[in-house]
Amino acid sequence: MRRSVPKEVKTFGTFPLLYLTMNLTQFQQAVSSSGKPVVVDFWAPWCAPCRLTKPILETLAREYKDKVAFLPVNADESRELLEHFRIFGIPTVLTLRDGEVVGRVTGAQNEAAYRALFEALAEGRQVKIPLSPFDRMLRLGVGALLAMVGISTGNWLVLGIGGIVAFLGVYDRCPIWRALTGLLSSKILRKPS
Repeated sequence: MRRSVPKEVKTFGTFPLLYLTMNLTQFQQAVSSSGKPVVVDFWAPWCAPCRLTKPILETLAREYKDKVAFLPVNADESRELLEHFRIFGIPTVLTLRDGEVVGRVTGAQNEAAYRALFEALAEGRQVKIPLSPFDRMLRLGVGALLAMVGISTGNWLVLGIGGIVAFLGVYDRCPIWRALTGLLSSKILRKPS
């Protein structure tokens, strides 16, 4: 029986480490051969937030290895993938189900947020990262403060900014916002014909 990965090549989960650098064809082969949902971490060796999130993602990858595949991709060496998935910042974590992107998170997150992502993917639910109660209250508080300053000074710009900041504290619970972002993301993330 011939091995597809040479013996001296180390592996990360089920993927050989040589997959850390890949083109679109190699990526699609890796995703389709996994047979389960995939979490893809776009990282770079020089990226400080990537170095912070890497241990968290690796721990969760080991914990969910039977239900979710984990694929780290070196962003510096995989430009074709960055262009294909329109990734403009790292760390970016994509979640794929049946080869389709079902979730995207850009920027470092805490363990609870990444765990929610892995759990949702493993259970077949919609993938989304909830706001922490602290973040929600901070946004609402700052938004209310800016709105009060805007009203008391008659500055409509500050009032508008306060409203936007406050909305960022509740947007994930707004059904109109969900419908609009769903519509927009389906048009933006649609594969080119």
